[in-house]
Amino acid sequence: MVNIKAVLGANIKHYRKKQRLSQEQFSEKLGISPKHLSTIETGAAFVSAELLEKFSRELHVSASALFYSANEISNDDSMFGMIDQIIDRECAKTSNSIKLQIRHLHSL
Repeated sequence: MVNIKAVLGANIKHYRKKQRLSQEQFSEKLGISPKHLSTIETGAAFVSAELLEKFSRELHVSASALFYSANEISNDDSMFGMIDQIIDRECAKTSNSIKLQIRHLHSL
């Protein structure tokens, strides 16, 4: 059986470290004590809905991403990377198409 508190805590720690934030820095942003953050990250405590929203906002991830297993986090990160590449490629195509249309209008 999955320990949801441990998964949540590990993911919070993962994303916090990814942003290179210490527990002290991150807890200050959240308005909680470093000790409270530590108990959450170790899976000894759970969070309220309000605190979950703060974690999601400050870590720049969806609240649901905080409940994925470690394997799913890696997949999630790579999926977002692929989505970003697709968006960048499509934006570049659209930009080039618009530029060509404007040049064509100028030549009329």
